[in-house]
Amino acid sequence: MINAEYSLTLQRAAEPAPCGEITAELFYQWTDYIDGSERTKQTYTGNIKRFSDWLRVNGIRQPERPDILRYRDELSKKYKPATVHGYLIAVKLFFQWAEQAGIYPDIAKRIKSANVDPYYKKDPLTGKQAAKVLDNINEDTAAGLRDYALISLMLTTGLRTHSIILADIGDIRTLGEYTVLYYQGKGHEEKAEFVKLSEPVLKAIQRYLQSRGAEPAPNEPLFASVAHRNAGKRMTTRSISRIIKNALKAAGLESDRLTAHSLRHTAANLAIKNGAPLREVQQLLGHKNINITMIYLEQIKRTENTSTDRITAAIFG
Repeated sequence: MINAEYSLTLQRAAEPAPCGEITAELFYQWTDYIDGSERTKQTYTGNIKRFSDWLRVNGIRQPERPDILRYRDELSKKYKPATVHGYLIAVKLFFQWAEQAGIYPDIAKRIKSANVDPYYKKDPLTGKQAAKVLDNINEDTAAGLRDYALISLMLTTGLRTHSIILADIGDIRTLGEYTVLYYQGKGHEEKAEFVKLSEPVLKAIQRYLQSRGAEPAPNEPLFASVAHRNAGKRMTTRSISRIIKNALKAAGLESDRLTAHSLRHTAANLAIKNGAPLREVQQLLGHKNINITMIYLEQIKRTENTSTDRITAAIFG
């Protein structure tokens, strides 16, 4: 069952769904059918609930293809293409399941989703900008030591905030001659992947852990909250995002395109620009498909494109 704390669970209908009608019970059955992680189920549940609410508000119990098109068009007026795409994917998968189960025809088949730009929506930092962010962090406090270690780790490994949150102290291990951090990657249930910890980053983590006083237990979070109410507890995605956003602002880097995810892009860009083979970058970021990693290379090539300079020289001399 979907975790209730996300307030996204669909309410069961009092009676079974009548044949030929779409009710909340069918949506509930579909989300229960999904074979994926709890996080994946939560995402699909939230997305299909939006469609369920839309049908209810509009009094639609037997949706047809024009209704799906109308739903898509209304979403497009309010949200960015990537968001619309996510909402529609849930609808398309639901009706695909409904047809396979002999419950309802697949009225969303071949309906085009929003055109999503293949390029990333967040900007990376340059090496100098990344160094400036770290230089501006005050390490005289426990929070400062933590933030410096956390941001250093994300900048050099490209780990997502989700993986950072789930990391425990005991996940730092020795592997041969290297010190590594095992982490839980996107879509995975176990901490089966690892990243190498460079010496500056490892020292920053050690300084931070020493500041926490008595030797922490292996199962304690690697990065813990210092807030009075939650001191020592695991951090949240929101708190890490806020810490990174504040660090960026303190370094004079304020933009909607600079967020916590920019640190992941920074790691990829700096690796490629400094000669790392694409396969190594793919492995570092945990991409299953190298075409995803290729997007970073394409963006770098676009910024290094000299066509504008050549045309300008031809026109203006």
